[in-house]
Amino acid sequence: MFPTSLTSFLDIIRHHGDAAYTLMFAYASAHTLLLAIFAGYAAQAGALSFVPLVAVCWAGSFIGDVVRFWIGRRFGTRWLGGMPRLQRAVEAAARLADRHHVWMILIHRYPYGIRGVAGLAYGMSSLSWPLFLVLNFVAAGLWSLATVSAGYAFGFVAEKTLNDAASGLGLVMLVVFLGLGWALSRRLERALERG
Repeated sequence: MFPTSLTSFLDIIRHHGDAAYTLMFAYASAHTLLLAIFAGYAAQAGALSFVPLVAVCWAGSFIGDVVRFWIGRRFGTRWLGGMPRLQRAVEAAARLADRHHVWMILIHRYPYGIRGVAGLAYGMSSLSWPLFLVLNFVAAGLWSLATVSAGYAFGFVAEKTLNDAASGLGLVMLVVFLGLGWALSRRLERALERG
């Protein structure tokens, strides 16, 4: 039942496309970068459709941050009382958002670890609802297009360089590509923490 090759995994996605789009909406609302990249790869392989995938990721990313903004605006950090470290991180991010909200909204989806607190911090900042909604809509679209396109481009390159897309080498290349994406997001996160 568990897929043993990339081809069988892509076949499962083809057969359960509606569930795959629903899963992508949920994961995009949590800004799961690597899954969006893999979904782009699946779109290039024909298991998903590119435009609906971008739209689903865009909607999920946008709505996820709207919910986090609302929670931050409505409850602040009161509900984080039992987690002082997280509370301090959200409060520090809110202070940064007051000064650099445009850049933060544009890049917070990429580094690992910032995604969860950023939406809460925007809600706690002085950022207005209308400005947040516009910036968030644009940033969610850019994130969705960039991540799905990166996976699609990888699939295109992998297809051109490999004769058999189901080979072990193709799977290894995908894992290496996703690992590099994760490593780059961690590096960007550390750079943002220092800056």
